[in-house]
Parts: sequence; C-alpha cells; structure tokens
Amino acid sequence: MKTVIRSRTARAAILFCCAATLSGCVAAVADGFDSVGTFVAGAPVGAPRPVQIFVDSTRPPERAGVAETAGRGEAAHFSLTTISVPPEHQAGSIERPSLGSENKLRHFVVAGRRSLDEEAFRNEIASHISGRIGSNRDVLLFVHGFNTSFEEARFRLAQIVVDGGFNGVPVLFTWPSKGSLFAYGSDRERAMASRDPLGHLLGLLAAEPDIGKIHVLAHSMGAWLAMEALRENAIAGHPDLDGHLGDVMLAAPDIDLDVFRQQMARLGSFVHVSIFTAANDRALSLSSMMADRPRLGALDPAKPSDREAIQSLGVQVIDLSQESVGLIGHGTYANAPQVIKGIGAELGAARSEDRDTQAVLDGNEAVSNSLASPHAPGTVTAAPLPAPVHAPN
Repeated sequence: MKTVIRSRTARAAILFCCAATLSGCVAAVADGFDSVGTFVAGAPVGAPRPVQIFVDSTRPPERAGVAETAGRGEAAHFSLTTISVPPEHQAGSIERPSLGSENKLRHFVVAGRRSLDEEAFRNEIASHISGRIGSNRDVLLFVHGFNTSFEEARFRLAQIVVDGGFNGVPVLFTWPSKGSLFAYGSDRERAMASRDPLGHLLGLLAAEPDIGKIHVLAHSMGAWLAMEALRENAIAGHPDLDGHLGDVMLAAPDIDLDVFRQQMARLGSFVHVSIFTAANDRALSLSSMMADRPRLGALDPAKPSDREAIQSLGVQVIDLSQESVGLIGHGTYANAPQVIKGIGAELGAARSEDRDTQAVLDGNEAVSNSLASPHAPGTVTAAPLPAPVHAPN
C-alpha cells in the first residue's frame, strides 16, 4: 500500500466532478408520507423524504418509543427505522426543533420503527438488495463516536445518505454512548464491550451472497471500534470480508498511532483505508492531552514530523483543516457539504467488475443482467474521485 494525501485543490475537484450527478442520486429517496405517516412512493416535490436505515444496537432496547442512551446493552438487537427528512433540508445540517414540537416539514423525525430478530434482519437486507444493480447493492455501515445519543446517531446516518446521495443500503451500528461530554472514560469501556457484536454484524452482512461492497464510515471513538472489529475478522481469517469489504473511511479517528499500526498490520493489503484529519480538531487535541499520546485524526500533514508518521502508515489521508465547521471542528466530515458530497461520489462510483451484476432475492448468488448498464434507471453514476496527490518528500 502507499501513502497519499489529497490536497484542497483535489477536494474542490471532487465537488466539481460530482455536482451534476448528485441531484439524481438524492432524487431516489425523494418520496414521502401521507397524512397519517404512511410511506408513499413518488410523492410530490416538497414532501418529506423517507430514509430507511437498518439498525444494530448494543444499547438497551427502546421502550415506549424512547431511545435510551445509558447502560451497557448486554446483547445486540435489530430494527428497521424510517427517518423523515424535511423537504427544505440544508446539506450538512440536522434540522431539529430548539423549542416546541417537531414537524416533518421542518425537522428530522423518526417516522417509523420495526423491531427485527436476526433472521428477519438478514431477510430484510436481502429483500432491500434484490433487483438492484451495481453499487446500489452496496452497504454503508456507519459507526458513530463518543458523546452520541441514539437519536443523533440515526439522524446523522440519514443526513449522510441524503447529502451524499447514497443509493445503497444504510446500516447503523450504535453502541451505548452516554451522550455526555463528561463520560469519555465510560464511553471508551462501552465501545470496547461492543467489539464482538460489531464484528458479528460485519460477518452477517458479508454472508449475504447478493450484497455488493460493505463500506465502513466510522467517526471519532467509533473509528477505533470499527478497526478493532475488522481486526477481529482478519484474525478469524476474513480480512476482506470474503471479498465484500469496500472503503473504510475513518473520520477524525480517536486512535493512538501505535494502536492503529497494530490494527493495520493485521488487515494488511486487504483494506483500503482513508483517514479524514484536521489539525484544528479541538476534541482530538483534548483527547491527545488526556492520553499524552498523539491521535490519528489530529495529524497535520503540514508538520514534518506528522507527515513522516503519515507516510509510514500506508493509508490515504485527506486533510480537512481548511474545511473545518463549528467551534470544535470534530464533525466536519458530515457538516461540510462539499466533504459529504465527495464521500457520496466516491461510494457511488461505477465499478467495472459489477457493472452488469444484479441481485436476485432468494438466489444463491448474484447473476448477470445483460441489460444493465451504469446509466440504467436506478443506477448511481457519480464520477470517481480525482487522482490523489502524492505527499512530497
């Protein structure tokens, strides 16, 4: 593997390349609801947009419609949730009421939820993939970070799907973060306790024969959790998830550099890892001070020592320092519209190896569809990312 750093100029090219294609991607989820909250395909423009996400949670089960945020969550449980996205949603934002009641026309709202056991979860995944072609058969597995509530995690994935124009199957793995700035230590322990369930989920998804690529997007402390789960699968003999592992994107990863090197040593050349860093990420600066060790997501390619460390990792690094959003700058990967659109374009890029492949429900394997093409209806045709810029010596 080789180390590359994508420059600000290249990032601007991302936006230029994918601008024309993303409008078509988002339109694919621009259906809506009727007056009683029932999903209606092909709803008129101006209606809320539903985004269905699969959820695997190690949090305590929801009770009476309330998502609990504390507790260790002894076992994982599954659900299929519909998030309503307001018609005038602004890219990079999660619109929620500051005062008063939520409204589907103005806010992100949980519009529906159905509990599933593991068998029903697998069957629903297969059903959602059936009939899709190309990258539409892919899964985007999102793992949230520290200080994140259940509600925020679900809304964040829905926002990423809409803003990035992702037309595959979104899956959320949510672990029992307490959702408090003062619970860093306990959140770390809860993340550690969720490694096996996340590793099981990766194996469960990879066992679905018609699935495309499984892309992993993990934020902050969730990046450490995701890499640990991938490491466990590698030790078990599945470093590339039996050919299904796609892009692994670590946004502001709260990972010790030496720990990351050990994780990468297990994964080897079977994984394509991209790291979104920002030298002005105040959350990671604080984490580095607390641990008295540098964090992976706080590396600054402009500093010779950090550049040397980056070049030794064998990964792709994307510096978001100039795109930083907000006072803390820890959520730029999803808050900056041009960044999340670039991620969506990368995930939706057509792949020559599965351009003519269609998933068939209950089939033993994906079958060839000679009528399929990268421009067929329902197929994502986002432009690929531009060639990376190599870090100068």
